[in-house]
Amino acid sequence: MSDGGTEVAENAEISFQPCRVFAVTWVFTGSPRDRVLVSGGPVKGILSTAAVILFSGATMMAAEQTWVGEISDSACGAHHESGAENVPAPPAKECVGNCLRGGSTYVLVGPEHKVFQIANQSAAGLKENAGGKVKITGELKGDSITVSKVEKAE
Repeated sequence: MSDGGTEVAENAEISFQPCRVFAVTWVFTGSPRDRVLVSGGPVKGILSTAAVILFSGATMMAAEQTWVGEISDSACGAHHESGAENVPAPPAKECVGNCLRGGSTYVLVGPEHKVFQIANQSAAGLKENAGGKVKITGELKGDSITVSKVEKAE
């Protein structure tokens, strides 16, 4: 056998030896006519496995999650205001109703006043719980939640 590990005597048995190359490749040695260099078999397997893991992770990220926060409107977000100077803000439910009539959309104000858009504005429970603390279940895509369930939070 030579120093490179690829030449084999005619009567040698088949063995597996790692090749001294950066990429993961294996040399299958046997008789000279049966020798095959597989340069990519394991690499392709590793890449395929990595791709499956990455896409599985992306799928998991789109899985349903739950948030607790307040249903507000896109005009006010986390802070309701009256819109007039020296006039106190109306109660949250009334403010959200007024802003929705003015063209705003429902949003969820989550922890640390993070505002999430709500993709499906007609989801059951949004109108009834507007301005109140809720527990929302749905899928997050970017900063938008597609709501599947709205429950009043304690």
